[in-house]
Amino acid sequence: MKAYTQGLLQGTGAYTIWGGFGLYFTLLADVPSDEVLAHRVIWCLLIVAGLLLITGKLQSTLAIMRQPRTLAWLTLSSILISLNWWIYIWAVAQKEVIQASLGYFLSPLIAVILGRIFLGEQLNNLQRISVALAAIGVIWQLIALGRVPWIALSLSTLFGFYGLIRKRTPVNSLSGLAIESMLVAPIALGFVYWLVLEGQNHFDSHPWALIGSGLMTAVPLLLFASAAQRLPLSTLGFLNYLAPTLQIISAIFILHEPFPLQRMISFMFIWAGLLIFSVSIYRELKSRR
Repeated sequence: MKAYTQGLLQGTGAYTIWGGFGLYFTLLADVPSDEVLAHRVIWCLLIVAGLLLITGKLQSTLAIMRQPRTLAWLTLSSILISLNWWIYIWAVAQKEVIQASLGYFLSPLIAVILGRIFLGEQLNNLQRISVALAAIGVIWQLIALGRVPWIALSLSTLFGFYGLIRKRTPVNSLSGLAIESMLVAPIALGFVYWLVLEGQNHFDSHPWALIGSGLMTAVPLLLFASAAQRLPLSTLGFLNYLAPTLQIISAIFILHEPFPLQRMISFMFIWAGLLIFSVSIYRELKSRR
């Protein structure tokens, strides 16, 4: 029970931090998204490198980088997660936190679809219904609002492929995040240096918020990795909806983003799909006991 309680606190902490992303990155809304992403990568790498030294995992992480196949997959995953981060940062700056939260509501369903296509995982009837309802929700936005929710679809698809690659790559979360950050860091450092030379650097006006973006990246991922070792999948699956729920609540009541009836109807289809999806996961876990 002690391990479960500890895992529950860690998991809740991770998803609560992710749920606060919309509010946090609003602090950096007047900083170009490219620059925020660059600092996020740099400071995340410094934090993770320190943790590698403290935990004694630096040598094993460097050894992973000498495995060409694994390094190739992590290079691809670093590109995917960087694009995911950039789109989210940009969405917050454009006051599209609600649509960004939709992306994370869709992520579990996108993962199911990718698992079916690339891993041959079978969908049960409830999962087919949940995917169909989510598709109706997206189509409703296209018809009612006259636009494709590309931010939500991009975030969920990029994260889905990222998860697919990491699932097939036998690397622990700390080493994986460190290597991904190392691979992208040279570009990030070069870009920040260029900004300094051009006099377009915003670090002087937002030092702590930019440094904090690294903490906001590394801490929840590490909390989640620890929680995943202590909690059953059913509990993790339930906690998964905490982050986008907090994001949409903060977007409506704190950031005052519009939430018209048409958008609410779209979300209702997707939430119904997620409810059915959760029931299917619960039944599957129960049948394995």
